[in-house]
Amino acid sequence: MEIKGYRELSVNEIELINEGKKLSEEVGAFIALLHKKENTDKRWVSIAQTDLQKGFMAAIRSIAKPTTF
Repeated sequence: MEIKGYRELSVNEIELINEGKKLSEEVGAFIALLHKKENTDKRWVSIAQTDLQKGFMAAIRSIAKPTTF
């Protein structure tokens, strides 16, 4: 079964995506730590979280190259 809007990925592309997902989990753990710290500006932590999520999503899309919006 295929996912609409996605092409078949090569082994190299899958490895790159998995590396990006692993790195994003590490960054996500750091952001979670910042959220827990009392002396951090939570507004900026939230902005960082959103921008980093968008960045990782864009990087993954650059590899997957979906055919839909």
